[in-house]
Amino acid sequence: MVERARFAPSPTGPLHIGGVRTALFNYLIAKKSGGSFILRIEDTDSKRTVSGAEKHIIDSLKWLGLKFDEGPVKQSERKSLYTKSVASLIKKGLAYYAFDTADELDQARKNSGGDFKYNFTTRKSLANSFSLGEEETKRRVESGRFVVRMIVPEKKIINVVDQVRGSLNFNSEELEDKIILKSDGMPTYHLANVVDDNEMKITSVIRGEEWLSSLPSHVLLYEHFGWDPPKFYHLPLILKSSGAGKLSKRDAEEQGHPVFAVNWEDSKGFKEAGFSPEGLVNYLALLGWSNSSDREKYSLDELVQEFNDGDINKSGARFDFKKALWVNHLHMKSFSAEKLLSLSEESSLQLNEKYTPEKSIEIIDLVKERLNTSHDLGRELAVFLRQPKEYDLAVIEKIGRELAFDILNFCKLKESIMSNPKDLKEELMAFGSKNEISFGNIMKTLRLCLVGSLSGPDLFKIIEIIGPEETLHRIESLTNKI
Repeated sequence: MVERARFAPSPTGPLHIGGVRTALFNYLIAKKSGGSFILRIEDTDSKRTVSGAEKHIIDSLKWLGLKFDEGPVKQSERKSLYTKSVASLIKKGLAYYAFDTADELDQARKNSGGDFKYNFTTRKSLANSFSLGEEETKRRVESGRFVVRMIVPEKKIINVVDQVRGSLNFNSEELEDKIILKSDGMPTYHLANVVDDNEMKITSVIRGEEWLSSLPSHVLLYEHFGWDPPKFYHLPLILKSSGAGKLSKRDAEEQGHPVFAVNWEDSKGFKEAGFSPEGLVNYLALLGWSNSSDREKYSLDELVQEFNDGDINKSGARFDFKKALWVNHLHMKSFSAEKLLSLSEESSLQLNEKYTPEKSIEIIDLVKERLNTSHDLGRELAVFLRQPKEYDLAVIEKIGRELAFDILNFCKLKESIMSNPKDLKEELMAFGSKNEISFGNIMKTLRLCLVGSLSGPDLFKIIEIIGPEETLHRIESLTNKI
């Protein structure tokens, strides 16, 4: 079956990575079948709509490469469709007008001891078209102060198959007659969601598990309208790293990592933290989905090919920022030098000022194995752009100052072969053997000259790229420091 799947966020705030993963799974299920991925903005609650949230949603999807085939469809522009749908339910006797005030409902809850449900056991004792006469109902409707509630039948077991959790049964006695049309004439989520999914011919509804409690009401609405329901998938939560509860913005800030794909106000996103869209998409796909292999690196196209909805997990997945960095690292090291340079304009400019384009590419290829994010480029390229500002002199203390001086002075004599890594290495090994100095200590001393620490790419490649003159200059600088 060719799938039509929709991502339907509400613009009540920025798009959390939990929402991003929901969008991704919708995209994968749609594209796996050669179908359509649709963006729908559920903006029926104007009081909760946040300025800029819709743009943030769209910007996030675009950066991640989750291109929608249709939309954004905005529910606020489809009011007439919902009004017509509600009228059809009222006409069929499957929905009714209710006139209860907030105070009256609060009192009903108090009278029931907190176990109040607006359903077949209570509706006839409340202010609605069941308890009021036809004339009074008409008068109140004409006054404009009403909501519309759906009818939940008595003593009905509602069975629905969730593609993640299997067959589920719900007892109608535990449900309420949910409001489907608010007093401002706008639909609630429950009605608009069902009406839109049917009208847009959605074949699979993929959303978070927080909507499981609404599922039986939605299934009843499909029955009331006489429509075939789509397939349902309720995805597990993304948990904080401890596993104790859903990952929140505060949790992410405490752990020192983003929770949004792209920047939102004063909170940087994964994009601004140096992640690639490929890396973030890959990691989020692994949160709640796994196949039988141990493979970790996937492109978006590969995910489309490999994704199987039967492999979606039921249990929540812990967000592990170190694992996210590792997955992003797998992508960073696979990128071409040209692509990596495009991720950091500053690094690109600095390299091009000092080296030819060909040499710049050689340098990037040398360091990309060491990159977790694009922000690491500046750190890794520093050795090729300038001499160290600081030195880890504890290395010298361990080697011994006199021995370090001997090594440095010997290196100064080898300017003529510094452009030939093989010859230089042989000379250094011979020097160490003759003077009973370990080759490890020779390399540590020389690396300290060039890098300032014991980290960095291949030492002889560094010497080859920066050249004999710069190498000698750095040797002299460390000599003066110790």
